[in-house]
Amino acid sequence: MKTAALTRVSEFEWRIEPTGNMRVPGVIYATEALIQAMDEKVRDQVVNVACLPGIVSASYAMPDAHWGYGFPIGGVAAFDADQGGVVSAGGVGFDISCGVRCLRTGLRRSDVEPFNERLADALFRRIPVGVGSHGPIRLGGAQMDAMLTGGARWAVEQGWGTRDDLKYIEGQGCIADARTDAVSDRAKKRQRDEMGTLGSGNHYLEVQEVSEIHDRETARVYGLDEHEVVVFIHCGSRGLGHQIGTEYLKTMATSARRHGIELPDRELACAPLRSDTGQAYLGAMRAASNCALANRQIITHLARQVFAELLPEADLTLLYDVSHNTCKLEEHMLDGVIRKLFVHRKGATRAFGPGHPDLPDEYRAVGQPVLIGGSMGTASYVLAGNANPRVPSFASACHGAGRAMSRRQAHKSWQGGRLLKELRERGIIVRSPSLRGVAEEAPQAYKDVDAVVDGAEEAGLARKVAKLRPLVCIKG
Repeated sequence: MKTAALTRVSEFEWRIEPTGNMRVPGVIYATEALIQAMDEKVRDQVVNVACLPGIVSASYAMPDAHWGYGFPIGGVAAFDADQGGVVSAGGVGFDISCGVRCLRTGLRRSDVEPFNERLADALFRRIPVGVGSHGPIRLGGAQMDAMLTGGARWAVEQGWGTRDDLKYIEGQGCIADARTDAVSDRAKKRQRDEMGTLGSGNHYLEVQEVSEIHDRETARVYGLDEHEVVVFIHCGSRGLGHQIGTEYLKTMATSARRHGIELPDRELACAPLRSDTGQAYLGAMRAASNCALANRQIITHLARQVFAELLPEADLTLLYDVSHNTCKLEEHMLDGVIRKLFVHRKGATRAFGPGHPDLPDEYRAVGQPVLIGGSMGTASYVLAGNANPRVPSFASACHGAGRAMSRRQAHKSWQGGRLLKELRERGIIVRSPSLRGVAEEAPQAYKDVDAVVDGAEEAGLARKVAKLRPLVCIKG
């Protein structure tokens, strides 16, 4: 395939004009430096997504975009069911509803720093991490189904957290219309012992310091101030979500031709939104989203226990929880008309602007918190969503730095033990069960998160509120 040509629309927006089977243009938001460093396969995948039935407006890529399975990671696309639109398992990803949760602690760095070593050890002991990690919770059949339909609300009912938490979770802690009958027994079995676990790869729990404030008024509304300590939790639906993604990708790939869908790439396997397969996948995906919300809720409870033991003056309150691997039915204005669209965000964060009715009352005037995860040794960010009609990316922003090299390349380039030593010398304490995993997640294997966030802000996707510096990292 010949790499698609880019036309520069503005300093931070690039366009691929429709050719061949493209139904809409492709749009990439990025600085020139990020575009030059971006894998050209991202353009190919943006083009392929633009060929899918029922896509509206454009096939979008965020500043952190990199090559993924079918859709680029950092890809956004919306589909209209009334126009034969589809749902794509590759457009959500294998780690369904992977997302980030931010907790305030009410403490300052000077309060926490003397306890960093003990905090790292205690969190590492209490919260299971790594490939196939199991926790102390074991769910039977009825409990599994209750979790898959109840999400974080179910977790709170079981005693993991408080009802106050639910107000600050996307969907108030529960995604409606989940279907447990659309989730296989194998997927449920994989999740039976994995609730309250971080998993592996780029998942983590970090204790961080607010190192810079960029928007003081919004930071005040969010309850953030310089040198205060927060906790980021980054994980998703674990083995259950991966199994659902694997199974439905196969089903969609074999049924595509029956639905009259010509796939530009088998990895873009999809099904009409109104087909039995499409409806089953949406139900299973929503169940996996509830699994992810419940998982982050349980991990929050475990983190609170650790802080209560070591720093009893801490008060871990939820700032926000938002996913970045989803397909959500949302209302968006297109050409002056409000339409109900199924918005795929794969490695992209929902970023509703000021005034949106789905936001908590306290945040409605300033916009949704947009949580941007870092890469173990680099910064994370809290952004705020913009109400910007000039940027029609379905209220979406980046989700992190985005990988600059594969895990295999990273493992060949760095040694885990040496990285741990270098990070400690910079005041960052890391605990991980795998030195190989540390090497694969080396900060240098990712793009410059500052440049990515600057690009997102300058493109109008979201605005910077606070920069966060890691102190302690529990790494999967």
